[in-house]
Parts: sequence; structure tokens; C-alpha cells
Amino acid sequence: MNSSKHTELANHAWSVADLLRGDYKQSDYGKVILPFTVLRRLECVLEPTRAKVAEVAEQLAGQDIDEDRFLRKASGHSFYNKTPLTLRKIAGDPQSAATNLQLYVAGFSDNAREVLEKYEFNQQIRKLHGADLLYQVIGKFADLDLHPERVPNHNMGYIFEELIRRFAEQSNETAGEHFTPREVIKLMVNLLIAPDADALSLPGVVRTVLDPACGTGGMLSAAEDHITALNPAARVEVYGQELNPESWAICRSDLMIKGQDPDHIAFGNSFSDDGHKREKFDYLLANPPFGVEWKKVQKAVEDEYKTLGEAGRFGAGLPRINDGSLLFLQHMLSKMKPVDARGGGGSRVAIVFNGSPLFTGAAGSGESNIRRWILENDWLEAVVALPDQLFYNTGISTYFWILTNRKDADHKGKVVLLDARDYWQKMRKSLGDKRKELGDGTNGRPDHIGDITRLYAEAMQVAKDPEHPLHGKVKVFANEDFGYQRVTVERPLKLRFEVTEETLAALAEAKPVAKLERSEEFVAAVRTLLGSFWTTKSEAFVALKDAVIAAGLSWPTGAPFVKAVREAVGVRHPEGEVQKVKGAPEPDADLRDFENVPLGEDVEDYLKREVLPHVPDAWIDDTKTKIGYEIPFTRHFYVYQPPRSLAEIDAELKSLEAEIQALLGEVTE
Repeated sequence: MNSSKHTELANHAWSVADLLRGDYKQSDYGKVILPFTVLRRLECVLEPTRAKVAEVAEQLAGQDIDEDRFLRKASGHSFYNKTPLTLRKIAGDPQSAATNLQLYVAGFSDNAREVLEKYEFNQQIRKLHGADLLYQVIGKFADLDLHPERVPNHNMGYIFEELIRRFAEQSNETAGEHFTPREVIKLMVNLLIAPDADALSLPGVVRTVLDPACGTGGMLSAAEDHITALNPAARVEVYGQELNPESWAICRSDLMIKGQDPDHIAFGNSFSDDGHKREKFDYLLANPPFGVEWKKVQKAVEDEYKTLGEAGRFGAGLPRINDGSLLFLQHMLSKMKPVDARGGGGSRVAIVFNGSPLFTGAAGSGESNIRRWILENDWLEAVVALPDQLFYNTGISTYFWILTNRKDADHKGKVVLLDARDYWQKMRKSLGDKRKELGDGTNGRPDHIGDITRLYAEAMQVAKDPEHPLHGKVKVFANEDFGYQRVTVERPLKLRFEVTEETLAALAEAKPVAKLERSEEFVAAVRTLLGSFWTTKSEAFVALKDAVIAAGLSWPTGAPFVKAVREAVGVRHPEGEVQKVKGAPEPDADLRDFENVPLGEDVEDYLKREVLPHVPDAWIDDTKTKIGYEIPFTRHFYVYQPPRSLAEIDAELKSLEAEIQALLGEVTE
């Protein structure tokens, strides 16, 4: 089925909006159109066995028996409807449309009815009936041909996503939170699963797949299709979790139609209400929302972090509250299968991120600690940079992170960085922020997906061969190359001591001085030294003490008082006296600096080479050193572009000036 057919069917469903106009707000059209589309799809799937199910239901009526098992068998699916009703029959009796539609919905098995309940379908029935629109809407959908032989499951996903996109536009929501462009999914699944092609072709293969932010289920469908294409006899069990009720309902109904267990799709927030506790999976993939805060589940996440630590999902650290991306990744990594003693088991993980998780957060921050945990466990296989303007809801650059706990020998201890930012073609018509797409090699288009997949598979060899035409697109680093030591460079506090109007004002405001019974007299006594200065602290304090005692006052004792006086009359000066604490130089907080030293390099050697030639009195406070990790992707692929010569710029200016003169000449003629 081509894209024009998808659009035609989506247009048919969306044409109901013409009926709703006036009685419904534009932002509420989807509340009617989406559930009716799901209902019509379920009806079309069940049509071949409808009569048989109704017959079995009639035979079992009144018997004390669990009819569910018999009706599922008669249906040939994991769901059924035991009434003889159809949308066409209901539309034919306008007076009873509301009652019959409610009976029809009630006749579905519990798992199908639960899907419709997520749309608050009964409420929409009542509202449409009250507006005298119900039978017309039902009639529209009765004419929508969504039979599986004409609209396969994979293509049905496109129709649902097109409807959701339109619904999101009308509601001023973000469509990209609900689904990912299919060509992006295809590439992601290729990179996730392709390395396992040989293992997946073996007889009796069973694989489990999880998407903890599954939306309408596009990624799960693509993963299942990819595995079964490699081995039609493979058994693939898909699992997911989704917070948006409409998307959850579509994903769940899609699984029912395919014969998968719809209970594998959990509803709710993956962080606070994990729908797949204690379960492990072979493949995990997700496109979590970019830069979305996790404040709503903050208490649950922080409680798990504090109480379970490394035994929980978030033991590596917590990112800043305004971006939960790395929480999703930790959640997924917690569900990897362990590798057994023979090297079997293990999992592969793929996730879509923006640039922030690569570098946000200094050493010791939650983000840096999470990156450190991943890299020191040798789980990060690769980061793939994608073109910008590839997603519906953002034009920013995005990246695939591919992770696994069963790296092959070539990849152990290494990370591949692959630059695929130039693999794209312009779309004929943009969709939201999406203006670029990845070609799949069909209909004369370039095969960007295939090219990137092949480059990924050959990355280690390409990186080693400087003569390879794509050598500049791939770089390989050791895990520790992304680590650094955040060292604190201190310089001594150097002071000379002065009595000026500024230092007197500071002295008067100092709390230990202000608390004195005769504080004003104390400051007045010091004022007699106005204009004086001393090069050492001891000289200054002797002079100050003598002036205070000469005024008939006592000189207070105690460390807080001494510190306050020094802070008030001490002025930083490059030639001043070095202040000491317990015999060691006291660091000057104003001159404190930080340096990132590559992991593994001796910090003292770095200090001698990079710091001491400029500030000979500096030292490193080892107690403050922190280990950090970041992945500066763009820096590694930066190519210097020399500025144009002045002659070239001058020539261009003269050319433009001539063009302007010519245009002005045409205007004045």
C-alpha cells in the first residue's frame, strides 16, 4: 500500500470533522475520530468469524461456564464481539443508535473494551447522540474499509499516526511525543538487531522486545517485522509501556489484532509505576520525549534512588529535573538480560537522544556519573549522529545510542562514533519540524538507511583505513578517552593591610565588630590610622591593637573576630603577604580555577606543563578532584574551514556593488 492510500483512508476518517464542527471544539475532534477508527478496525478484523462467534455465544448463553476461551477460539483472535451488531446495522436505525452502539461495545471481550474505555467512549456516544450526530458519524465509519487484506497491520500504523498528527496539530500538542518517523525506526532497528542476524536465523528462536515509551507501537512492530524477516519461524514477544491513553489504546489494539498478548502493553509512567518489574528482555529500544522534566514522579524516583541505590534502576545518579532522558536509559539498562558463563544471553539497547545527554553536567553531576557508569561497565557500543530536522516535533540534531552488555571482541573497551548527518534528502512537503527524511532505496530514492547500516557494520575496519572514502565519518575511541579528572587549581591568598574609607566601612559592617558594646568607638579608634598600610598581618594587628587600647578600649579575642578584622582591612595584592592556615598557604577563592585533565594522565605533570609556567605559585587540591565523563561528538568531527582571503571578499563586494548600480540604473531609466 502506498502513502497516497494511507492519506486517502486517513482523510476519510478525518472527514468526520465536518460533521463535528460547531458541536465540538477542533481540539476535541480526535476524541471521536480515533476511537471510531479503532472500533472500525476491530470490526473489520473480526468480520470473517463474526457469525461463528455469535453462534457459539448463543449456544453458551445461560451455561455456568467460562465462555471466554471458547469465544476466542471461535474468533481466531485474542478478542471477540459476541453480538450480531455492526456499525452499518447500527447506522441503519438512527432512533436506537446510542443504545445499540453501547450494546455493541459491551459485547467486546474485556481486553478490547478496555481499549475503548481509555477514550471515554461512552461519554462521546452520549454527546454525539445529544447533538443528533451519532448515526451520521457511525455511517461515515461504516464506509471506511480497514479490512486486513487491504490494509495490513504495518500500514494501519501509518493511518493511526497520521490521525494522531492531525489531532496533535488541532490540539496544539506535540505529535512527536506519540510516534517516531518510520524511516528513523527502520534505521534504529537495523542498527539494534542486524549484528544478531546469524543467531536469529537459527530454528526455534524466541526473542523479547521492550519499548518503555512505546507510543502507538511503531518501534515494536518494526522490531518484530525485522526479526521475522530474518526468520519467519521466530517467535517474537513484544512489550511496552505508554503514558498517553490514546496512544496506549492504539498500541494495545494493534497487538490484539496481530495475535500478541495485549496485556504486555502496560499503561502508566515507566518511572513511578514500572509495568514490567523483574522482567528482562533481549532487545530494548525507545524514543523518549526530549528535554521533558520528571518533576511529577520526582518523589518516587528519589525514593528508589535513596532506598535501593545500585540495587534499583537509578543507582548511577539522577539527572537534572528538567530532562529525564538518562532516567529512561537507566530504566532500560536495568532490564538487560545477564550474560551467562558461556557468553550467551545479554541484551542490546537503542535509544534516541538529543545532544544534551552527551555532555550536559560537570564532573560529579548526575549526568556525568551516569555516563561514567555506562562507560566503565563497557556497555556503550556506538553513538550515531543523525541529520537535523528529522523529527516531527523538533528540528534539532539527534543521536542514536547503541548499548549492549555482550560486546564482540573487536568492540570491547571501545566506542564507535559515526557521523551520519549528511545522509538525508529534502521532503517534498514538510510535516511540522520534519523537513528531511532518510531514503530507503525504493522508487529511485537513495538508500540512506542501507548505507548507514553497512557503514555501521564495517565501522571498525573503516576507522583503521585512512584511505577508505568514508574514513572521516567514523572514529573509534577507548572508553577512558571520554573520561577526565576535574582538578581544582589553587593559588595563595596574598594580602596587604590598609585603613581606608572602604576598609573602615567593611570593618563597621562586620558582625563580630558590630556586636561590640562600643562598636562605634572601636571603629573611630581604627580611623585614627586612616591612610596607613602594612605589608604583613602581624604588623597590621599590632598597630590596630595599639590604636584601640590607646582609645581606652579592650582588644577582643576569638577566631571569628580576628577573621572579621582581617577580611575587612586585608586587600588582595599580587605583592602581598601569603596568608597561611596551619603552616600551609591559604587558597584564594577568587583566584581558584578548574582544569580538565585527561583520565590516566598524571595531574602533577599536567600542572608543571600547563599551569606553573603561567602561575608558578599554583597547586592542585587533590581532595577536590572529581572524575567526569562526556562525549564531545561534534568536537571530534569538527573540520576547520579557513576564512576567505581579503581579495576574495573584496571581489565579491565589488561584484555586489556593480549589481546594485545596475539595478539603480534600471529604476532611474
